[in-house]
Amino acid sequence: MGRKCEVCGRTISVGHLVSHSNVKTKRTWSPNIQRVRALVNGSPRRLYVCTRCLKAGKVIRAV
Repeated sequence: MGRKCEVCGRTISVGHLVSHSNVKTKRTWSPNIQRVRALVNGSPRRLYVCTRCLKAGKVIRAV
């Protein structure tokens, strides 16, 4: 499973870790992906969704 949100497409972003002496090394930021049961076209389905989409209400949870 890749760390990608199935709703918004948010994925791993890359950048630099910068030390006090300004030495730059590569690092990554991963989105907080959760596996949830959500309603898709009226039927429940398991999706990998980031917590930003869950909090914004873009996903309707199936109980």
